[in-house]
Amino acid sequence: MHKSDKNLPTDSRRARSVATKNALMRAAETLVARDGIENLSKKAIVAIANQKNESALQYHFKNLTGLLRAVHAQRGEQIQAKRAANLAKTLKISPDPSLRALCILLVEPTFLLARADVEFRRYVKAFGHELAISESSALEQVAASGHSCGGFLRKALPNLSDGDFRRRMEATIRLCSASMYHQARQKNAFRGHQSDLFLHHLIDALVGLLSAPVSVETKALEQDP
Repeated sequence: MHKSDKNLPTDSRRARSVATKNALMRAAETLVARDGIENLSKKAIVAIANQKNESALQYHFKNLTGLLRAVHAQRGEQIQAKRAANLAKTLKISPDPSLRALCILLVEPTFLLARADVEFRRYVKAFGHELAISESSALEQVAASGHSCGGFLRKALPNLSDGDFRRRMEATIRLCSASMYHQARQKNAFRGHQSDLFLHHLIDALVGLLSAPVSVETKALEQDP
C-alpha cells in the first residue's frame, strides 16, 4: 500500500486504487495507439497517467505484461457483455438467427462501443490488429474469451465440415480484426455514413466468406495427404 493511502478510509482507498489502475490502462492505450507497442515504456505510462509515484504501475500490475493483460481483460469483458445483450435481443426475434444476424453480432458490439466512447476507439486503434497478426490460433483465443456466438454459427453452417468451419472462422476473426483496426485509424472512425457503410460491407463480406461453397479444388487438397 502506498504511504499516502494509509490514512484513507477503506472505500476511499479502493476507489483511489481503481482510479489509478484505470488511469494507467488508459495511458497505455493512448501511447500504443500513438507510438506503437514497441515504444511503450513504464516511465511514459506513469507520466501520461499523471501518477506522482513511479512505482504505481509495478504496485498495481507488477509489470507491463500484467498491465496489458488487464487492459485486454477489461475491454474483452465490455465486448462480451455487449454481445451477450445483443444476442439476447436477437434470440427474442428468432431462436435460430440467420447467418447475417450472427455476423452482425460478431462485429457490431465492438463497432458500437467504439462509436460511443473515444477511449474505446483508442483501444481498437492500439490493439485491434492483434488477432489478425497472431501466430497462434485466433479462433482458440476468441473461444477462450467466452465468445457467445460460436455454437449458433456452427448450427447455421451445416454444409461445412468441422475442419472447414474452423478454417472459415479463423479467416473470419482475422478479417474482423484487421478491418476494425483499419477503421479505427480513419479520420472519422466509427462515425457517420461512411462508417455505417464500412460496417455493412464488412458484414456482407463475412456472410460471403462463411457461406461460400467449398470448391472442388479445396476438397481435392483436403483429401491429398
